[in-house]
Amino acid sequence: MIFHAPLIIDIAGLTLSKIDIQRLKNPLVGGLILFTRNWSSRGQLRELCRTIKEVRKNLLICVDHEGGRVQRFKTDGFTHLPPMQALGELWLQDGEDGDGAGAIRATRAATACGYVLGSELRACGVDLSFTPVLDLNYGKCDVIGDRAFARDPRVVSLLAKSLMHGLQASGMTNCGKHFPGHGFVKADSHTGVPVDGRDLKAILIDDAAPYNWLGTALASVMPAHVIYSKVDARPAGFSSRWLVDILRGQLGFTGAIFSDDLSMAGARVINGQNVSSTQAGLAALNAGCDMILLCNQSLGDGAEVDALIEGITEAKFKGHWQPLEVSEERRRTLLPTKAALDWDDLMVQPAYIQALDLLP
Repeated sequence: MIFHAPLIIDIAGLTLSKIDIQRLKNPLVGGLILFTRNWSSRGQLRELCRTIKEVRKNLLICVDHEGGRVQRFKTDGFTHLPPMQALGELWLQDGEDGDGAGAIRATRAATACGYVLGSELRACGVDLSFTPVLDLNYGKCDVIGDRAFARDPRVVSLLAKSLMHGLQASGMTNCGKHFPGHGFVKADSHTGVPVDGRDLKAILIDDAAPYNWLGTALASVMPAHVIYSKVDARPAGFSSRWLVDILRGQLGFTGAIFSDDLSMAGARVINGQNVSSTQAGLAALNAGCDMILLCNQSLGDGAEVDALIEGITEAKFKGHWQPLEVSEERRRTLLPTKAALDWDDLMVQPAYIQALDLLP
């Protein structure tokens, strides 16, 4: 029987410490997320990823590496990728004829972005980047802003699908975020609990449309720490109404669902009550998440990471959470299935060189 490993945690430094190794060996830990503090060079990152896989080869190594202001690795040869808004702006540059030339250039550039992003990360041992952002840019949410492709969900969907094609060619899967949409609210879920007062029909027609149109091309989804008050009193990532009834039931999504970071302010208030990361994690798992992330808590003594591991372990034995074999299968489908090119080989690969030329 497959035992499900739903926890995605982080590490403090450039190498694995003894306590990092101990945590990664815990059967409930299914992967980790890297940050800029875990980076000094390509060689160091490659060695770090190699040692992580030595601990357990099926651990999922993740990163937030979208381009623009959300790109963890920017030196030692990594390409500076544009913010996704640059692709949306390219789409609109049709010139006088309006013959769709801008849209063609934009979709080619999006595929190139996905290929460069995925192949560079994979050459260093990273398995998955949490991209693309599918939020719509209404011009009022600073935390999303130029991370979004565009305001029009049709443009967002087509550019995201093109970027996902590039990721797929590199051997990397994808994660659409932040379901059903974070762009309409002004508040930042890192520091508060945003509330979106629109009704379900309006959200599904507009913000959530990319999740419907992209269908099975989406390998995983990350819900928003946003309360959609006319649909559910809980943020989407803790709501079975959103995750089970709507995302899986109504929209037919079959891939993996990640929680967003449980240390964010938007994850620490549920039903008006302050909750611990363990309580938030259990709420996310029981609402329909396959994996839960706890970020930036390994610094210092890492007590919050240990508390989450212990809390989910206790919940399992007490029957407060039931591991699902299908959830573990979804996690494992996100691991790369083909070998990555070495960095030096990648640098002279024709497809990579062509992709660099297509970047905006």
